[in-house]
Amino acid sequence: MPDDSLLHFEDMPPGTTFPLGPKHVTADEIIAFAMEYDAQPMHLDAEAGRQSILGGLAASGWHSCAMMMRMMTDSYLLRTAAEGAPGVDYVKWKKPVLAGDVLSGETRVLDSRVSQSRPGIGIVSLRHELRNQKGDTVLESENPVMIRLRDPGSTNA
Repeated sequence: MPDDSLLHFEDMPPGTTFPLGPKHVTADEIIAFAMEYDAQPMHLDAEAGRQSILGGLAASGWHSCAMMMRMMTDSYLLRTAAEGAPGVDYVKWKKPVLAGDVLSGETRVLDSRVSQSRPGIGIVSLRHELRNQKGDTVLESENPVMIRLRDPGSTNA
């Protein structure tokens, strides 16, 4: 029996939006992520960042994706009957995410369809956009997510 407290495929028609953030980005977390996963100078040292085309201590693009993933999890994924994602269609890093930035944005459902190969699963296509405190878009991404149907036998799905 499905958990009715969770959002299911039927609850996520095209046009549905979920807020993301806000998330304050600190120099310490930029450096910690970079030391572990992307040890390039512009992610490790404020002066190196200022001298780069990024203009300051900048989060790795992968760190930006990880922060977005956390915002998605906090906003809606933990209360969704999600079964994972088969991939990412694209990610675009539009502007640097700098120490001190405050990120926010939204996820929007673009399209949805019932899976032909996995009974009881719907595929929801999502678009994510993050902006900094100035309103500049810093990251765009799109990906499908597999979400359980509340009622797999329903003809409305």
